[in-house]
Amino acid sequence: MSGLDDVIAAETVLSEVDGANGRLVICGQSLDALAGKTSYEGVLSLLLAETVDLDTAGVRVALATARLRAFEEVAHLDPTLLSLSITEALRALMARLPDGEDAETALLLIAAPAVFVPAVVRRKAGLGALAPDLNAGHATDMLAMLHGQVPYVEAAAALDTYLVTVSDHGLNASTFAARVVASTRAGYGSAVLAALGALKGPLHGGAPGPVLDMLDAVARPEHAADWIAGELARGERLMGFGHRIYRVRDPRADALKSALARLGAGGGMDITRLALAEAVETEALKQLHAAKPGRVLETNVEFFTALLLEALGFPREAFTGVFAAGRVGGWVAHAHEQIATGRLIRPQSRYIGPKAA
Repeated sequence: MSGLDDVIAAETVLSEVDGANGRLVICGQSLDALAGKTSYEGVLSLLLAETVDLDTAGVRVALATARLRAFEEVAHLDPTLLSLSITEALRALMARLPDGEDAETALLLIAAPAVFVPAVVRRKAGLGALAPDLNAGHATDMLAMLHGQVPYVEAAAALDTYLVTVSDHGLNASTFAARVVASTRAGYGSAVLAALGALKGPLHGGAPGPVLDMLDAVARPEHAADWIAGELARGERLMGFGHRIYRVRDPRADALKSALARLGAGGGMDITRLALAEAVETEALKQLHAAKPGRVLETNVEFFTALLLEALGFPREAFTGVFAAGRVGGWVAHAHEQIATGRLIRPQSRYIGPKAA
């Protein structure tokens, strides 16, 4: 079946995507119960229960230690790597990490993107990379390594919510890639590199940035209706709307919209930018429903991801790397689950070429 739609390729206890009802469940808990209420370390303690067997406090300490170890690799950011895109430089640094199937390797791979992405961003800007803080939480430390100062509470909480929200999402393209490689027993590192390669694609993790291009083009709330009508008339796709699985609104969009509201209330979000986004969302949904009544086109996670990461000071070209910093927890958990319970993944293909003479 093209695209493997509706094919069950794995059984998992890690997450369930209920597309019909717009629910995401991670390790038995709904996203509503986790986002904004549980730290990324807390969600990792759930996802990695069979891998590292640590509670939230234990994960926090172990992850901080792993960030310090990952920082040692930043010394290898030479001019050649800095000439690459942020995602490609991240991939090159990740390739330097071990390829074991143990808890220490798992934590190092999970910690590394939060160190490497800020380091690459700063080095590309001509600034020095900043070392991790063993006493900081994961989201707080990632922002501190990016900006050179301890972030205010609302900003750290917003990034924490984002990392939780994207930590796992069923058998998406990158997670499936991780499980395929893990099934060969190549190691966690190889599985994560495969997943990162899949995430790089514009149909997966490379999509949030263009949402900001759309907002920039609209510029003012009162321009939203005409701009969107023009795009739809030309057959253009509106970024941030529609999803392969969800038949209703993406629950992750609501989680991130709430995080943005809290960020704005704390003074960390440009209220005019948020007002523009809300006007574009309202008008886009109105016109999409009118123009394509037979299709389910609701707001997806990309729309508010773009706004949130922009507000937190990440450049657009770093968005895929920040996505990886959250999803890597799910990748490693799935790799472990595939190794523990699965076989070598080897689907069949149907030959439709010419017959041999």
